[in-house]
Amino acid sequence: MEPTDIRNPDTFHKVVDCQWACPAHTPVPEYIRLIAAGRHADAYMVNWHSNVFPGILGRTCDRPCEPACRRGRVEENNGPESMRDKPEPVAICRLKRVAADHKGDVRARMPKPAAQPNGRRIACVGAGPSSLTVARDLAPLGYSVTVFEADPKAGGFMRTQVPRFRLPEEVIDEECGYILDLGVEFVGGRRIDSMKALLGERFDAVFVGSGAPRGRDLDLPGRTEGAASIHVGLDWLANVYFGHVTRIGKRVLVLGGGNTAMDCCRSARRLGGADVKVLVRSGFDEMKASPWEKEDAMHEGIPILDYRVPKAFVHASGRLTGMTFERVRAEYDERGRRKLVPTGEPDEFHPCDEVLIAVGQENAFPWIERDAGIGFDEWGMPVVDKATFQSTLPHVLFGGDAAFGPKNIIWAVAHGHAAAISIDKLLHGEDPRERPDPMVRLESQKMGIHEWSYDNAVSPDERYAVPWSEAAKKLDSISAEVELGFDAATAWKETQRCLNCDVQTVFTRDKCIECDACVDICPTDCITFTRNGDEADLRTRLTAPALNLEQDLYVSEPLKTMRVMVKDEDVCLHCSLCAERCPTGAWDMQKFLLLETHAGSGCRSKKRREAA
Repeated sequence: MEPTDIRNPDTFHKVVDCQWACPAHTPVPEYIRLIAAGRHADAYMVNWHSNVFPGILGRTCDRPCEPACRRGRVEENNGPESMRDKPEPVAICRLKRVAADHKGDVRARMPKPAAQPNGRRIACVGAGPSSLTVARDLAPLGYSVTVFEADPKAGGFMRTQVPRFRLPEEVIDEECGYILDLGVEFVGGRRIDSMKALLGERFDAVFVGSGAPRGRDLDLPGRTEGAASIHVGLDWLANVYFGHVTRIGKRVLVLGGGNTAMDCCRSARRLGGADVKVLVRSGFDEMKASPWEKEDAMHEGIPILDYRVPKAFVHASGRLTGMTFERVRAEYDERGRRKLVPTGEPDEFHPCDEVLIAVGQENAFPWIERDAGIGFDEWGMPVVDKATFQSTLPHVLFGGDAAFGPKNIIWAVAHGHAAAISIDKLLHGEDPRERPDPMVRLESQKMGIHEWSYDNAVSPDERYAVPWSEAAKKLDSISAEVELGFDAATAWKETQRCLNCDVQTVFTRDKCIECDACVDICPTDCITFTRNGDEADLRTRLTAPALNLEQDLYVSEPLKTMRVMVKDEDVCLHCSLCAERCPTGAWDMQKFLLLETHAGSGCRSKKRREAA
């Protein structure tokens, strides 16, 4: 097997999995260590640089980093028996909230508005996370950024579709405010209804971050007759936010299996729904809702009934009385494709007073004239370059849900960063397809023979639960926040579960005397000295067989005996015992720090740097 260079970023994205799983590439272990040290403001700023909305995402993120967290894999393979049934990753998302809750006043640490405008004007359509990220990245560089929003305040769907019991208004105000304070012009209450008219205002670039604003409806028998009691979930949540809806019927059916459906059903419980059910076409495990969102709904007494296909709305005397559903089961063909097949059981009738439809979202671009120069595909979506986020009209870019359909906040932030780079390069006459390399550092963490700059003890604790508010448990307030967040002491305990997977064991072949001391002391048997071979063969000859084929092995150049050192990163605890035990210093612990370059000095061409 060819040796692996662990200093190569392409190798590290297989090792620091949590950072690479995050679309914004937030350096997760770095900010967790800062929280452990009580440096909450520093941890917040590390987050703010990458994901822009730490307080919001610390409450609402879909957590793509947590399934990638190696803590869960290590517990599953090497932990005590009690941990193996349900291996739990570090509570990365909730630790992000800790940094936001305990940071204090960080306004002095935020970038300042540009001293001089550069003469370029940027329009952002929509004030959601993607547009605000573009504004955050470009305003300090001297761009005059104007954000247009149909609603009175910035935040987009973060404000109007995420319920206040999950995300308090003051958190949105604060984190949107940091961006608007950079000299961004916010035009609230103005809905853009013509792209051609906007282009006529002679902006140098236009970024469309208008989201996927239209919820899908269901055209079923009885839909028209029961219209007064049947609501599209996205619209209903917005009406709840603006105070147009303050109560709901006692019996409520929620149709759909995504996070919007979970927000609808939990909101309905708080607005008077005593009997709220969620009915979904798919199986429970196939629902698009995050596992914790489903758990929270069921914890609040809301049953989730799966494999029910809605057939009709039932009404009598002009009033909705219930719905009928067909029972189905899933069958899979030889390619693994699923088909829902009727079970043959009688249709089910579920009585209700109101129905909330949350079966998906759609993009709506009636305001973009089809002769404006922007190409659309057969599904009515703009043709967008996945690298540059440019449309077929190069100075018009799309991001967030408006670019590729509904996703989540952290993806929208990543799109905003990428689009800002494209705008900056485009308006300086450079090729937007030439993307900047990330900034990479690799530094030894050694401070003494047995001392390291990080806490390398491995905590055996199971994941800590986030406490719930007693007031929110009553389910009688739409605004009482459910989760309290970790206090500082519990947060510290949770940080100790992190395996510091960005601090790597780096092996220097020329110093190794092949004494096998590192093999003897390794608590997970992840180090092996053996003859080289092809990967499939090598994996079977390790001290502990490496079964995770998605994780690269770390293989050295041949040693003096012509053996190689092989390390299975999948189960390494980064405990540094190998480096402490090694008599020759062949092992070292080195921190790998990767920072994605955003619009600005890091992505400027040589010509622009010299000019500056």
